[in-house]
Amino acid sequence: MTRDAAIAAARQTLEDGSLLETLARRVAFPTASQDPASGPHLWGYLEREIAPDLERMGFSCAIHPNPAGEGGPFLIGRRIEDPALPTLLTYGHGDTVLGMEGQWLEGLSPWVLTQRGERLYGRGIVDNKGQFTSNLVALDAVRRVRGRLGFNVVVLLETSEEVGSPGIDAFCRAHREALAADVLIASDGPRLVPEVPTLSLGTRGAISFDLRVRYREGGHHSGNWGGILANPGVRLAHALASIIDRDGKVLVRELVPEGISDSIRRALAKCRVDGGPTGPKVDPWWGEPGLSAAEKVFSWNTFEVLAFSTGNPLAPVNAVPPEAFARCQIRYTVDRPVESFVPAIRRHLAAQGFDDVVVEEVKEGADWAATRMDPEGPWPTLVAASVERSLGKAPMIVPNAGGSLPNDSFALTLGLPTVYIPHSYSGCSQHAPNEHALLPLMREALEIGAGLFWDLGEQPWPGRRGALPAFAPEGAG
Repeated sequence: MTRDAAIAAARQTLEDGSLLETLARRVAFPTASQDPASGPHLWGYLEREIAPDLERMGFSCAIHPNPAGEGGPFLIGRRIEDPALPTLLTYGHGDTVLGMEGQWLEGLSPWVLTQRGERLYGRGIVDNKGQFTSNLVALDAVRRVRGRLGFNVVVLLETSEEVGSPGIDAFCRAHREALAADVLIASDGPRLVPEVPTLSLGTRGAISFDLRVRYREGGHHSGNWGGILANPGVRLAHALASIIDRDGKVLVRELVPEGISDSIRRALAKCRVDGGPTGPKVDPWWGEPGLSAAEKVFSWNTFEVLAFSTGNPLAPVNAVPPEAFARCQIRYTVDRPVESFVPAIRRHLAAQGFDDVVVEEVKEGADWAATRMDPEGPWPTLVAASVERSLGKAPMIVPNAGGSLPNDSFALTLGLPTVYIPHSYSGCSQHAPNEHALLPLMREALEIGAGLFWDLGEQPWPGRRGALPAFAPEGAG
């Protein structure tokens, strides 16, 4: 009954093949939520695979339809050892992107778990079935070795994350009591670099909008009308250039933070950002001047042009086009309210003489707000110390990931501190053919999880249930 014994028990599931058997069953469920016909597979995954496993571990389970009227079901599993004990909430998603059959390496199928060397191939093996399963296996190892956990656990598994998590916030509001906890600890996404563990404490938010210039119906011959008809493509290009300069600096300063706090800078000074051997190389000249690559991605707001069109790009003709369009996006931290961005852009364009540029908000896909915790706060400190004790190396701590997750439903709606411990790497092909996990990282996932869950049963927890200020923007405690 020792910490080392719990870690060894978790690691043994990989060595004896039992973990791979479980993962093979789970990968075999074609839970591609982007496929309109996936509904029965999503329900089956929860009913026939996840619920029985949790019940074996002493959880009571309930599966609920999506309150949004679209998207897949939710599962809540609860293991309450003592109502007086603190409670851990953990989260995962059982859905995947499309399998992309026929595009994988020869001999590979998205719905068949296949090992080649130290790689495990299969759709969902890292996003997110494998990471979620590793945490459950580690949790069960602690239960078996100690005979109890020493805390309560609530599991929330959704099946629509890959289509924007419709209904998750309404679900969390409706089931607030069943999901009540002191902290959320979960795993999703990649490490910053494969060889060093990462802690992520929140996410950036994202807002998309269109800029559009429309002058007239139809194109007009450029020989007869060029030079006397305004070109909307040129106007829109100059409007964009007034928002962001040629080197990526955002010129509308209402769209970016006023600065970066000392605690954020200290944490990010220890973080490395690179694309690895298979990823793109960082362009050091692009973005906000004076910031490191980690600061640009994790502590700053970015303005991106996702698409730009005027005329007929696939078949250009000799005509002044009638309109131009650009789909734009802002990835943002907690430092600026999201509702301020579109009004700021409209004011800026009007002041610059671009009254002909219309700003249209886009209401489609995920609408996840920014969240963040102080990297020097009590929960990041506790988890980081446990990870270092298990692996012998300190994790990189990211105040918020650069991308987005439905973390606002946990951090803001439920009022929880949130810590994500990713067990993948940036070259895992998670949304592409040949999605794979690395066995060394899976082994470390089991060691990290067993060590952390053991520690949580051995020491007081920071804060207690109902203390909403436990989650706060950096600098608030």
